[in-house]
Amino acid sequence: MNVRPYQNSDWPQLCEIHDLARKDELRSSGLLDAFLPLEQAADNEGLFSGVITVAVVGDTVRGFAATAGGELTWLYVHPGSYRMGIGRALLRHAIQANGGNLSAEALVGNDAALALYLSEGFKVVRRSDGKLAGNERYAASAYVLQ
Repeated sequence: MNVRPYQNSDWPQLCEIHDLARKDELRSSGLLDAFLPLEQAADNEGLFSGVITVAVVGDTVRGFAATAGGELTWLYVHPGSYRMGIGRALLRHAIQANGGNLSAEALVGNDAALALYLSEGFKVVRRSDGKLAGNERYAASAYVLQ
């Protein structure tokens, strides 16, 4: 696996990864109706406001992460590559790139993401209740981690 900076040619693979994995994330949190495809969500949620990295296996992007201002803002892995260390590699890369000081959020109900963050040393600092980022028509709750 190679973790490298995002390239414009990665866009179609990011869309596929996000659209499949985001549905899993929202389903686990009871928010599947709030799904928006990456082509719409990228602008709404500021994907390109920070630094994007991708994890490549062979010639295929299998996951991506983005950080901005010391926060992990995106972390998605293709469902066909869950539990293969890709999310962990992207998270570790983001932590290192941010000097070990990184915050993150995990939707309540997304136990897989929460377990990953906790296993890498993050602590839940509070629960945040409000609107779902990018699709504010839906109420959502998330754990804020540092």
